[in-house]
Amino acid sequence: MNRLLSVRMALNIMMVIFFLILVFHLLVLTGIIPYGIVWGGRLKNEEQMMRFEMVSLVVNSVMLFLVLVKAGVLKLSLPYWFFLIAFWAMAVLFLLNTVGNLLSTNVFEKAFFTPLTLLLFICSLRLALSKNESALQIAATTPIQ
Repeated sequence: MNRLLSVRMALNIMMVIFFLILVFHLLVLTGIIPYGIVWGGRLKNEEQMMRFEMVSLVVNSVMLFLVLVKAGVLKLSLPYWFFLIAFWAMAVLFLLNTVGNLLSTNVFEKAFFTPLTLLLFICSLRLALSKNESALQIAATTPIQ
């Protein structure tokens, strides 16, 4: 897996995807994108959509924050075990989310978000399986592209 997907590439992919996901959820919250295409097409009203979308924004913001710290973009020292637990948890979450997207009643969600969450699963797994590399080592050896 090291040759196919480097830690740096996994971090870059995740930074871009999480940023785009946050923009997407903000567009759903503002009504620009209809909420019928998220959460498996099972949201019943705007109040329910607001609660679920706020959860999405918080969870995705936390994951983006962790990726930014691991990439060395944000200078914060966290222990290796913290990242290990976080990236394993993210891998499990994205694997379950991929299955959930496959079961969605919305064709767009199934076709677009299934590959996206699968890619996030692969990147999270790559980071969970990486050795104890500090963000400074990663940043020093491979520049952000």
